[in-house]
Amino acid sequence: MSSITGRLVKGSMWLSLSRTIVNGLATLSTFVLARYLAPADFGVVALGMTILMIVTTVTELSLSEALIRHDAPDESHFSAAWTLNAARGLAICILFAIFAYPAAALFNEPRLTGVMFALGISMLMGGLTNPRRIMLQRDLIFWQEFVLAVSQKFAGFVVSVAIAIIYQSYWALVVGTLISQATNVIVSYLVLPFRPRITFQHMREFFSFSAWLTAGQIVSTLNWRFDYLLVGKMLGGIQLGYYSVGSNLAMMPTREATAPLTQTIYPAFAGIHNDPGRLAAAYQRVQALVAAVALPAGIGVAVTADPLVRLALGDKWAPVIFIIQSLASVFALQTLGSLVQPLGMAKGETRVLFVRDTQMFCLRVPIMIGGLLLYGLPGVIAGRVFTGLFSTAVNMMLVRRFTGISVARQLSVNLRALVSVAIMAAGVSLASSHLAYTDDKLVLVTHLAILVLLGGLLYCGSTLLLWTLMRRPAGPETEVRNILGKVLPRLRPA
Repeated sequence: MSSITGRLVKGSMWLSLSRTIVNGLATLSTFVLARYLAPADFGVVALGMTILMIVTTVTELSLSEALIRHDAPDESHFSAAWTLNAARGLAICILFAIFAYPAAALFNEPRLTGVMFALGISMLMGGLTNPRRIMLQRDLIFWQEFVLAVSQKFAGFVVSVAIAIIYQSYWALVVGTLISQATNVIVSYLVLPFRPRITFQHMREFFSFSAWLTAGQIVSTLNWRFDYLLVGKMLGGIQLGYYSVGSNLAMMPTREATAPLTQTIYPAFAGIHNDPGRLAAAYQRVQALVAAVALPAGIGVAVTADPLVRLALGDKWAPVIFIIQSLASVFALQTLGSLVQPLGMAKGETRVLFVRDTQMFCLRVPIMIGGLLLYGLPGVIAGRVFTGLFSTAVNMMLVRRFTGISVARQLSVNLRALVSVAIMAAGVSLASSHLAYTDDKLVLVTHLAILVLLGGLLYCGSTLLLWTLMRRPAGPETEVRNILGKVLPRLRPA
């Protein structure tokens, strides 16, 4: 346990630095592009990206997960994975070229044609990525991942911002994606040399693992992305632009705050999947730590969404405030059960995950359609809130099935974080209601700084107080104390 925890912490530190840089660039990119581009520009690219995500998931082979779970993959396994990925990338590129014009006609968006051509090329390039990089995650080695992630994001950021400033065109988003993909492919071979060869060995071995996982990913992607197509078709590109940007900004704090941990979880769980006791203990420790970080990040953004959006994006993006307020909290609360995915994969329970995704799809589709037809975009948001909370309960019940940890026990492990974040949200909301409305940017910065500082003090103070009153049980606070105990002595001058 200690060795895995230590490697997770070390890997998380590398990924924390990586995600800090990547997240900073992503946030800055969104704010800059939103200043120069219109909501409809984001809408047309969101349509293309949604179609791409559905197609890539339908053709997903889950080769990375299969390589991680393999006891001793050799060069032939990596070459076979490269061959399959390259063939898949070529097939998607051709498919996008064929259906670019019909898709543009279906959504009555002529600009979608060029977007789909470009995204098809990006998938062709992506299929050539070095498959050996996945072994870095398996062995919990992450400095190369740092180089890959930062270089890829930085290249895309520079190009997309430059095009947006000069041309104020949606092509800033598209070309930025192409440059990011090209950088990813090139750097993957620079940090981890590999000479692939075309081979179709191990096909049966790969597919035996990935069949149910791929099926589950198909249903999951349709489940969580079909609403983009629905909004784009029924409400138009401008509303889809609001929906896309709002959803992305709502997801960003939870995703980026927890990515350094969650990216290391599946390899760690896979290494101890044959030891139920260690796996259950590891799950509880990691899940509690993830939630302790995600809850204040997500709910904090929700309660400060109004000044944040008006300051960073401007008044033309005011409709996304409601979207962020509604969804950011749900994304944060979903971390109470979201780690069931790597847990189930590590235990080989991919069929169960597929059944879950199918059931959620059958529930979510009619709710989202009904919400849109009755109430428009607010109805879609309400549907996402309900189904998101319901899926959290389902995931927690699956965790009980996989590990034997009761739902009550899962909630009790997160009790301090839940109470503290409720106190934080109440305090920040109360303070925000007493701040006068203003359009002055300097005053908005001051208001936002006050609310963020207050939220941080309330959350950390409440957590520390509850932890002390409960006689300092093992939990996220213990992990933070241990990490600080290792890091702080190194920062002191000799």
